[in-house]
Amino acid sequence: MSIIKIHAREILDSRGNPTVEVDLYTAKGRFRAAVPSGASTGIHEALELRDGDKSRYLGKGTLKAVDHVNKDIAAKLIEKKFSVVDQEKIDKFMLELDGTENKSLELLKSAIEKAGYPDKIIIGMDVAASEFYKAGKYDLDFKSPDDPARYITGDQLGDLYKSFIKGYPVQSIEDPFDQDDWAAWSKFTAAVDIQVVGDDLTVTNPKRIQQAVEKKACNCLLLKVNQIGSVTESIKACKLAQSNGWGVMVSHRSGETEDTFIADLVVGLCTGQIKTGAPCRSERLAKYNQLMRALVREVTRNPMVMQFLCGDGRTFQKDNHLCSTPPIRPL
Repeated sequence: MSIIKIHAREILDSRGNPTVEVDLYTAKGRFRAAVPSGASTGIHEALELRDGDKSRYLGKGTLKAVDHVNKDIAAKLIEKKFSVVDQEKIDKFMLELDGTENKSLELLKSAIEKAGYPDKIIIGMDVAASEFYKAGKYDLDFKSPDDPARYITGDQLGDLYKSFIKGYPVQSIEDPFDQDDWAAWSKFTAAVDIQVVGDDLTVTNPKRIQQAVEKKACNCLLLKVNQIGSVTESIKACKLAQSNGWGVMVSHRSGETEDTFIADLVVGLCTGQIKTGAPCRSERLAKYNQLMRALVREVTRNPMVMQFLCGDGRTFQKDNHLCSTPPIRPL
């Protein structure tokens, strides 16, 4: 028994907010369902499509969703002649129709725009691709049961990143490929105009950095002091990267302490970039507070510092040369 007709309309839920109701027709008659909406939603829930028109239901209208059902989804479902009781096939088909695989990026982009900072906030990604590199290819669904048929090549993964760059304000990608997939690194870095960061690729090791320079594999070093083992070696790694036109991003580790040395290192080495987590939890905030102390001190000495730092919010990737903040003395 297949679907004959589908028609969607906007109705109101129990709170007076718009939602979607759909009538589905088969040879046995009409069947109806409506969509509820939760007040408390988890971050991993599917996204709701709201109109965003503040003049109507404070932007909560669902006419866009209704239009999608009536103009796109209905015709394609009817054309497929699915059995109305084959729920799994119908759901899978609609997920393919959805096409919004990048829901997290869409959410970030929307949040940035709604906050009013589209020219100030950009997106950086830490892919850690070595974690899902298998048999010379990449398994993006590596947490599911293993299936080599779904593996993709480095070129395919690179194309995926390029689609992110084209559709979203992605300006920095860390470890986009396996630590020894040099060909993929070099090809991708040559093809994009963003910051490509080497962490597992370079491990703050001058020998690996030099190899990456020669192969033009990336254009930014992720600097982790305990990766190489000493402050002196870390400084040498930083200088090697900077002397080759790379950017340098000083990084924390996942198991951090309240020590603020890496904040001073950012200032002393003039890297302009730090990766130390969200502004919550004391071991992360300690670094930001130390940077704020340095900034206040320098602004007191030279007000032009603040004018420089409050530019477009981007401290890297200008004409393929990575620039940094002005030299601020370490504490």
